[in-house]
Amino acid sequence: MTLDGKRILLVIGGGIAAYKSLDLIRRLRERGASVRCIMTAGAQQFVTPLAASAVSGQRTHTDLFDREDEADIGHIRLARDADLVLVAPATANLMAKMAGGHADDLASTVLLATTLPILLAPAMNVRMWLHPATQRNLATLLADGVRVVGPNEGPMAEAETGPGRMAEPLEIVAAVEKLFAPSGPLLGRHVLVTSGPTHEPIDPVRYIANRSSGKQGHAIARAAAEAGARVTLVSGPVDLPDPPGVTTIRVESARDMLRAVEEALPADIGVFAAAVADWRVANAGGQKIKKDAGALPELRLAENPDILATVARRGENRPPLVVGFAAETEHVIEHARRKLAKKGCDLIVANDVSSGTGVMGGDSNTVHLVSAAGVETWPTLSKNEVARRLVAHMAEIMAEMVKGPGE
Repeated sequence: MTLDGKRILLVIGGGIAAYKSLDLIRRLRERGASVRCIMTAGAQQFVTPLAASAVSGQRTHTDLFDREDEADIGHIRLARDADLVLVAPATANLMAKMAGGHADDLASTVLLATTLPILLAPAMNVRMWLHPATQRNLATLLADGVRVVGPNEGPMAEAETGPGRMAEPLEIVAAVEKLFAPSGPLLGRHVLVTSGPTHEPIDPVRYIANRSSGKQGHAIARAAAEAGARVTLVSGPVDLPDPPGVTTIRVESARDMLRAVEEALPADIGVFAAAVADWRVANAGGQKIKKDAGALPELRLAENPDILATVARRGENRPPLVVGFAAETEHVIEHARRKLAKKGCDLIVANDVSSGTGVMGGDSNTVHLVSAAGVETWPTLSKNEVARRLVAHMAEIMAEMVKGPGE
């Protein structure tokens, strides 16, 4: 029962390979998984919802505007109430919708709304699979973190031969099992990540904050989990979903964040990506400060705790690898080198957040890795790709620590 207790949301696309979906459901259930199905209109031309329901033992969903489902926003519930979204067969049309962010039926709406891991089993005519548009869509989906199994080569329904056959049900099941099996270069490691801004109260309705979106920190937490780590994410207030497979602790202020970080230790790696406010209001009001004519409130600022330095200079429970971030508007590398020495961390990820770069709140980043060994500059990348590369770099450092000098 290698999938015991796992909940699979199976999206069945409209291709001839849809007939294999019934065997796929059976194979998944044999291994202990529960399977709930969504069928596109095209899929129903090959397999009936009744057949899928009979094999899965659960109701099959087909209509975005189903009155029973949408009474409680059913497409959102479906997008969350599972451990994995499996698309089999994933037709060229479904892949195009996913890559373009379309949401014009139940299947595409759920796929756009979900934050769960997604596994595709493509199936289509060989010429459709090899078409540049499909390959562009595939590249987009892979960059978005979608996993793919297949397609295989072989004879097609149209008497053609080539790549495009959906992987066999047992192959897909093996891919599902591999996805759930703990693996990766950080397997067995505990990674602690901070993300987002902090909010420092002025009074019960106002606060001091910064422009951090948390996108980079959340991407690092997600990439570390995908690399096999047990991840604790301490997040300030952000408008982002919790990364799948990650323990997320939500906090407001810098002092809240420090307490959460210290409670989460020990860790093997600490990544401090949060943009923690340097100061807080020492005389924050217990009630809303009223606007009186001609009188401006006097706000006295006090220095917040330095979370990065506090952890990096700990004697007990200091993570073997401590990574800080330096968001600068000028002299980026120079300031990062000073921060490396001042904070006592092992690595600084420095970036330029000056006006016009679009880094704060944006989806791309240009970073410099600053350590005692020197500076490594990366090209402009998506924040997801920065996260994946940084996690791979950290895994290499940890591997070197295990080997020791001279090995």
